[in-house]
Amino acid sequence: MDEKHEQYDVVVIGGGIAGLSGALTLARARRSVLVIDAGEQRNRPASGVHGFLTRDGTPPGELMELGRAEVQGYGGNVLDGRVAALAGSAGAFTVTLEDDRTFGARRLLVATGLVDELPDVPGLRELWGTDVIHCPYCHGYEVRDEPIGVLATAPRSLHLAQLFRQWSDDVTLFLHTGPRPSADELEALAARGVAVVDGEVAALETSEAGRLRGVRLANGEVVPRRVLAVSTRLVARAGFLAGIGLEATEHQHGVGERIEADALGATAVPGVWVAGNATDLMAWVAGAASAGVMAGAAINNDLVADDTRIAVERAAGARAPA
Repeated sequence: MDEKHEQYDVVVIGGGIAGLSGALTLARARRSVLVIDAGEQRNRPASGVHGFLTRDGTPPGELMELGRAEVQGYGGNVLDGRVAALAGSAGAFTVTLEDDRTFGARRLLVATGLVDELPDVPGLRELWGTDVIHCPYCHGYEVRDEPIGVLATAPRSLHLAQLFRQWSDDVTLFLHTGPRPSADELEALAARGVAVVDGEVAALETSEAGRLRGVRLANGEVVPRRVLAVSTRLVARAGFLAGIGLEATEHQHGVGERIEADALGATAVPGVWVAGNATDLMAWVAGAASAGVMAGAAINNDLVADDTRIAVERAAGARAPA
């Protein structure tokens, strides 16, 4: 069969933990499944996945390889590639890759994750996922007792500073472009020993080994820090969904943009489900895995109903007089 016209029950777009969990559920349900993965998992720069029972500390790339092998073990297909466009509707979607290959699908599961919009500070992007981090529950234990800086860019940065104080008694909040704390907030920070540095951050200083050495202020002062925590704006990867009438919308709490869906991942477009960080911007690995399983089961339930409808129509047609 010409690869350009291969048909699947479900095409899963995104091969991270949510997408692979959904694909595994569908493959075990004996559905034909294709996972298309661009290899852009948000946690790839991290040294390990944490808080995921029995897999704590596993490098993200290794976890993805294990997941791929499990999906393929049940007959699912995994393809490296990037989706450029979608077209069609439930039962007859067309998935087009950047290299112009096309695939057909009865249903779609979108698990493309999100992009962190990082503060525009020289040196920050290069350290993202290593010495520049965002989540104390993901990285806090690994940086315990280190001199930690928190870059204030949003109101929630104050809470982030208080959270990281749980893992270190040497925490400094750099106000940078964030809102000025109220008197009560300053009192709370001082009570827990969180230092506050006013003024804009100019750049991050690194050692010869490429590790974070300190935070340089606009006045030239360098505050020694080993780790810097930031609150990023979280934006779902959704541009390729325009062809089927889906787009990301602003999250109700102002943390970024998400693809809206119900509790099982069903979107407003019939036949399209979403799982993981593309819809739940704050989901951890365990939550993304759970969401993928639930979406996979919901898709199979929907296909069973569709299969039943088709079977009834065929049976009725066979009984009809010639």
